[in-house]
Amino acid sequence: MMQEDQGTSEDAARVVFVSGPSGAGRSTAIHALEDLGYEVIDNLPLSLLPRLLDGPPPPRPLALGTDPRNRDYSAQALIAAVDRLVADPEILADLVYLDCRADVLVRRFSETRRRHPLAPDDRPMLGIELEQDLLAPVRARAGILIDTSDLTPQELRAEMQRWFAPAGPHLAVSVQSFSYKRGLPTGADLVFDCRFLRNPHWEPSLRPLDGRDAEVAAHIAGDARFAPFLAQVTQLVETLLPAYRDEGKAYLTVAFGCTGGQHRSVAMTEKLAAHLARAGWQVSKRHREIERWAVARAS
Repeated sequence: MMQEDQGTSEDAARVVFVSGPSGAGRSTAIHALEDLGYEVIDNLPLSLLPRLLDGPPPPRPLALGTDPRNRDYSAQALIAAVDRLVADPEILADLVYLDCRADVLVRRFSETRRRHPLAPDDRPMLGIELEQDLLAPVRARAGILIDTSDLTPQELRAEMQRWFAPAGPHLAVSVQSFSYKRGLPTGADLVFDCRFLRNPHWEPSLRPLDGRDAEVAAHIAGDARFAPFLAQVTQLVETLLPAYRDEGKAYLTVAFGCTGGQHRSVAMTEKLAAHLARAGWQVSKRHREIERWAVARAS
């Protein structure tokens, strides 16, 4: 969903890190990459990563599965490794995070009668909560976030193929909402400030809703400045996307920010993402603050 502009050439080596909680489908995703011609190394200790990547770039695309069960696992060390590769113009690096709702993970462990690796002698929910806390920084840093809660293994394989199957020049666009209180999203390429628009927060009936609700979207659209703003942003993005694609850029992140990341930025994200999808672009959307609230409520 997100990827910093690395200035890579078409011949750059590709390295994909795959992470996420136990039960979210990491093995399925790794096998899908292997079928696409990636050299796969699962459960690689992070201390061995420099030895693997130092020297000439790998001749084949490389997929690395990372597992919190490894004794030297560190979310900070994984993020540092990804950042180091992102800065290398000879390597195109991605960090894929497979997310999943806690209730679905509990059901999956129950159905398979597996013990959670972080709580083998306790209820699975305890291990799930421990792992979510451990992986929170990795989830926040991930360039591609795939929620597997409602995906079958076949659908997850198709999603991995959609992102990583060899193809001609293409550009994946991520449209995101965020709160300025929590800072800019990592790797955002184009950022638009929505704080000048009419704020639904001051309407008691709209305050608990978010920008995906029709009442909130209508309230924001009632601002006389909304339509010109949306039209000009849409025109700008549509002008830039072909240029970025032709330049060889693989990912582009467009971010909309407002005060709380709940109403105005969410509504703009929904509008632009829907328009670009109808125009035929490969689009994903992400609402950062709403996702954080959902994780907090689940915990």
